[in-house]
Order: sequence, then structure tokens, then C-alpha cells
Amino acid sequence: MKVPKWAWLKLSAGAGGKGHRFYDWAVIDLAEPRLGSHQLLIRRNRTTGELAYYRCWSPAAVPLATLVRVAGSRWRVEETFQSGKGLAGLDEHQVRRFTSWSRWVTLVMLAHAFLAVVRADEHARHSAPDGLIPLTCNEIQRLFTTLVVRPVHGAAHRLGWSDWRRRHQARAQASHYRRQAANQT
Repeated sequence: MKVPKWAWLKLSAGAGGKGHRFYDWAVIDLAEPRLGSHQLLIRRNRTTGELAYYRCWSPAAVPLATLVRVAGSRWRVEETFQSGKGLAGLDEHQVRRFTSWSRWVTLVMLAHAFLAVVRADEHARHSAPDGLIPLTCNEIQRLFTTLVVRPVHGAAHRLGWSDWRRRHQARAQASHYRRQAANQT
């Protein structure tokens, strides 16, 4: 089935690391004998044309913008899994027994929760000096490892590197937002 041009709408799937994630979206109502609204949501990449499909169900029909918002929330879930793997070692256990696996996952979840709570507190206070982004989970993990677990250099040295990285990230983020705003016009 070919989707007509007028059926595609440019909508944001939510904010990403480099600004809003804009895609073209279309929705097709599916004829189903079961109760509720059954729809096929189609996402088209604006540069590559790559398509992704979402089969949707809701008790009553919902607007396209709501379906897009829900589909965009999947990105946060995937990002959290990747963060758990990279920062806390979620993927570093060889499952041989349920007991050891559950203990490992519990420990990993606690470590990741610690990073998330510190990050949320940092973002709520946002006491970072001008030109720095707030602390990220990656930066908190790096600081915790170098300051508490295995201090090699002095704290001032590590904190200086953290400031440099965060200032560089703030400049990169501002550049991405400017480029995205220029492309929108």
C-alpha cells in the first residue's frame, strides 16, 4: 500500500541529544474485529527515507501527535538500557544461576539509580558555572571512579578535566541547536 504525500506530517519524536528528533509520520487505520482502535504508525527518516513501523492499539482513537509522543518515548527506554550497560555493567554477567543473576542485576540497578539521582539533583540545582552543561551520568561515573575508587591524580586535576569536558559539550550542544534552527527555516 502506498501512502499518499498529503498523509505525511513532520513531527518531533521528542528531544534528543542534538535537539528535537524530527521525522515524517503517517497513520493508517486497520480493520480489526476486536474492540478498540487499531492503527499502523509509520515513521520515515527525513534524510535517508528509511521506514519504521509501529502497530498501535488504544481503547479509543487517539490523534497522530499522541501516537508519535508515545513512540518517541521508546527512545528513552533504549537509552536507559544502553546507559545501564555502559555505566553500571548490566551486560557483564554470565547467567548461570538465577540467584547470582538477580543479585547482579539488583546491584547494577542500585548503581544506575545512584547515578540517576545525583544527575537529577544536579539538574534541579543547575549550579554549574556558565559555559558548562550540568553533570551527566557519564561524568558522575567518571568522577566517582577517579576520585573514590582509584584516585591516580589529585581531585583538582580530575575536576579540571570534568569542567573542560562539560564546557566542550555545552559548546557542541549549542552548535547543534544553532544548526538545527538554521535548517528549520
